[in-house]
Amino acid sequence: MHARAFRRLEAKTQVFTQRYSDHFRNRLTHTIEVTQISRTIAAQLGLNADLVEALALVHDIGHPPFGHAGEKALDAAMREHGFSFDHNLHALRIVEDFELRYAAFRGLNLTFEVREGIIKHSHDYSADQHPELAEYLLDMRPPLEAQLIDLTDEIGYNTADLDDGYEAHLLTVDQIAGGVSVFDESFREVRVLYPDAPEKLQFNEALKRVFNFLVTDLITHTRQRLEKAEAHSVDAIRRHPERLAAFSAAVAQQRKQLKDFLHENLYFSPALEGEKEDAERIIGELFAHWMEEPDDLPRAYREKSAHDPLPRVICDYIAGMTDPFIYQQYEKYCGGS
Repeated sequence: MHARAFRRLEAKTQVFTQRYSDHFRNRLTHTIEVTQISRTIAAQLGLNADLVEALALVHDIGHPPFGHAGEKALDAAMREHGFSFDHNLHALRIVEDFELRYAAFRGLNLTFEVREGIIKHSHDYSADQHPELAEYLLDMRPPLEAQLIDLTDEIGYNTADLDDGYEAHLLTVDQIAGGVSVFDESFREVRVLYPDAPEKLQFNEALKRVFNFLVTDLITHTRQRLEKAEAHSVDAIRRHPERLAAFSAAVAQQRKQLKDFLHENLYFSPALEGEKEDAERIIGELFAHWMEEPDDLPRAYREKSAHDPLPRVICDYIAGMTDPFIYQQYEKYCGGS
């Protein structure tokens, strides 16, 4: 929590950039919400709550500015030069190399399990494709603490994005109820209980029920899977052929319906299209500028380019930027506004 990269999350986009509104979640507030959800579930399952909290706090630390649009644009720029960008792998580089907090070594003083969870919480990497990650037991599942994070992250952003989308007047209650069955059921229940309440409060009550429904199912079904697999140790969880943290099949389908609804009705909303186009243009043009004019990079990055590929150095620089700072850089070097 004391790392510079963590503080920068305050000024990085979740879904809505601050140019759209400053009322909605950013990467930092989203991270705090995911941490709270994760600790609650960890306590119910008897897990290491401190490890879960650390992994929740770090799970988005590798994201560039402008949310997923920024990640997509940065990856596209890197692929033009034979590289790629992955925010989990970038997060590992941040905590192992970029953060300078100790005189004795580079990076942060993190346990193996935290570093392992950074890269394995949401994705299984192949040892053949990523030999540099060989120490992280790529042929095994991560501990349950790490397995939870991708699922709690999804609970967090699915419910929060419905909330922010409604507050932004990009989604209506009728639209959500028509496309998300679990919300429709909850909203019908709430209208019976609170028929005279304003729609906003009815919406809040329904969304809380959706949230509780997802969290409860994740706890209950994960516990059932652990008992069925007789996985009573970390080693047994690691050696199990698949991840044991999971929603039930019925709820997984409802979760997918919710995710699909958000992609179709919010993330690709015409109202947000201009922000995404800005992100792609700004990152693409700045990347191209520094490839042509590497002397315009800060001295520390110019020095890094002496022994690291220039595209990777530029990628590292851009990925660490906040939204306001990258706008400043674009204005300075590309004359944008």
